Formats: sequence, structure tokens, C-alpha cells
Amino acid sequence: MLDDLLVLELASVLAGPSVGQFFAELGATVLKVENPRTGGDVTRRWRAPTADLTTEGDDRSAYFCCCNSGKQSLALDLSTDDGQALLHDLARNADVVLASYRPGTAVALGADYETLSDVNPELVYGHVTGYGPDRKRAGYDAVIQAESGFMHMNGSADGPPTKLPVALMDVLAAHQLKEGLLVALLNRERGGAGACVPVSLFQAAVSGLANQATNWLVAGHSPQRMGSAHPNIAPYGTPYDTADGSSIVLAVGTDRQFGTLCEVLGRPELAEDPRFSTNADRVDHREALYAALADRIRELNHDALLAALHEHNVPAGSVRDVPAVFEQTAAQAMTLDSGDDLSGLRQTAFPHPNGTSPSLSAPPHYAEHTSSVLRERLGYASDRIDALASEHVIVR
Repeated sequence: MLDDLLVLELASVLAGPSVGQFFAELGATVLKVENPRTGGDVTRRWRAPTADLTTEGDDRSAYFCCCNSGKQSLALDLSTDDGQALLHDLARNADVVLASYRPGTAVALGADYETLSDVNPELVYGHVTGYGPDRKRAGYDAVIQAESGFMHMNGSADGPPTKLPVALMDVLAAHQLKEGLLVALLNRERGGAGACVPVSLFQAAVSGLANQATNWLVAGHSPQRMGSAHPNIAPYGTPYDTADGSSIVLAVGTDRQFGTLCEVLGRPELAEDPRFSTNADRVDHREALYAALADRIRELNHDALLAALHEHNVPAGSVRDVPAVFEQTAAQAMTLDSGDDLSGLRQTAFPHPNGTSPSLSAPPHYAEHTSSVLRERLGYASDRIDALASEHVIVR
């Protein structure tokens, strides 16, 4: 779909690279520009505590593989004049630049929007920061989770604030950046100019507070830790153990669904109990509700109960670990097979309009494509590439 699009990825870690892979999955050419002074994207070295998917000495950790498929890697030192000149040569024909520098750093590297848009006025520039263009603090997901209220709300009621086990603030920022860039590209396609699309982890996090934010802004209710329970709905989100040691989660959003749940459980009288007859009543008496449901569900077989709930359209699901997640057909369709031993994860969660699934190359080794990009895309001669390498402007 986007086969004619050239994306320069100056970003690292998760948010920006996720957007880069998103464009790669849609057919764009994505050049991942890595920093020789740091040995490339830091996530190359973020290995799992047990045996990683990659072989010893491979510079592609499992973390790196989650969002770097389908790209070409070139190592370019932007602290040098020659490195900046090379970047500007690449930007001259680029469509999108993805950056994740702290405010002020991009200017020092000649990689800011103003500089690159002088080179290419039609450029669409996406910039992820921690806190916006006016605050130079670096943004880290765990800190953003703490400062945006997520950690305070997450965890059991009698436990400490708890970080979410994925970098959700990065994920949210990536989705917002995708949206902004696609809108900017559409505007350009309709005759508009290039644009700068700024996104911050903090703003993405605050927007992700959704109903928890309006519980405070509208109703004056300060959200507190409730485990898996929902502040506005019951029973919703809390796991229940079954007779065979598995767990299910209910997501009952209407009184009709609750009545059906009670029928399936063989406890129709619960729906008539004045403590539970409406959602507001169930929220007010959630502890008694949990006890009544938990006692009954603990008597039932997991698979049979879940099948009955699905048959009667009661929202419910099984609590799965990650290996069990990828036993499901729908999850298997989200994996990327590059023909390598490394399987990545799709960043597009929708079927492509042409009906084809993305086929991407494996995540690149560090600096794997430096020479080929300079030679084939910019027409640099071998002796010029040799000189840049000897002067440590590039790594190949």
C-alpha cells in the first residue's frame, strides 16, 4: 500500500521503532539510523533473564525483535558534520522521519524538523518526547506510569503501587504518533505541506486514563487500587477460580447479561437480590457479589462453564499465560515469520486491504545495510564510503 514511501527512523527503544515497523508492514522502505557512539539501539542488549530467542553473540535481543522487522540498519554518527550532511542527503528524498530525541538534542545533531524541512519542505516529521517540546527530561515508561497515575491505580487494594508489565505508555504514544502521521500524510496528499507531529509519552498516558480521568474530572472520584475490579461496573475484570484450578474473568456490562450469568450458574435468585439487581447496586455491594459468585464458580469445570457462558453471550474469558495466548489462531496471525529463527510481532492489527499478510525481513543486525544504502540509494562511490568509515562517520 505504501511501497513508494521512504521512512528514516532516528528513534530507538519502543515507541518510535513500533511506528517504523508499522510503516514497513504497509510496504514502506524503513531505514533505521543507529548511533555508533552507543552501539546502536539500546534494546539490542536488553535480553530476557532466561535463554533469549537469539543465539549467543547475536545483537538482536528478543526485545529488539518486537518492533524492528522489515528495516535496514545503517550506523551514522550525527555528531559529525559529515554525518549530518549524509543524513540530509537521505532526508532530501524521504517522506517521513521518526525521532525520539530529548528537546534540544535534535537541533545539535542537525536532525530537527526545521533543519530537515529546509532540505525537504514536504517532509512529515514525527517526534516522540517524554514530556513535550518544552521539557528536556528524558521520558522512561516506568516513570511516566508513576507520574500519570497508572501505578497508583494498579495493584491490589492492600498492596503497593504497581507498574504494568509492558511499556504501555510507549505503546500508547506509538499509536498516537501513527494517527498523527497518517493524518499529516493524507493532508500532504491532498495538496498540503509537510508537517511536524509531536507526541509525548506523558500526554499519551494522560489521554489513556480515559474513564478514570473523567471519574475525577466529572464526578470528583479519585481512583484507587482495586485489583482487577472496575470502578464503574460489576462483575467486571475480577478473576474467579474454577474447580479444576483454572481462572475465568467476567465482563458483565448490563443487567440483562447479569441475569443470564445467574441462569448459567444455576443461581437465578442472585439477579433478584436487591443488592445485585442493578449495576449500581452491584457496584455498591461488590464484595458480597464477589463472594456469592466465587463460591459457585469454584464448583464448576472451567471449560464447560466457559462454553456455556459463550453460548449464552455472557462476556467471559480464560486467564492465560503468554504461551497459551499464542496457541490461539487469532494470536498466531499476529506473528511475523521472516524465514529466520526470529519471529516478530505485527504492529498492524488489521487485515490489509489487498488481502495479503505482511512478509518482512528479519530484524537487521547493527549497521548491516550501511554500505548498501549509501551505495544504492545515494550513489556514493566505494572510496567515499571507505573514507567515511575510516573517519568513523559510519560503521559498516
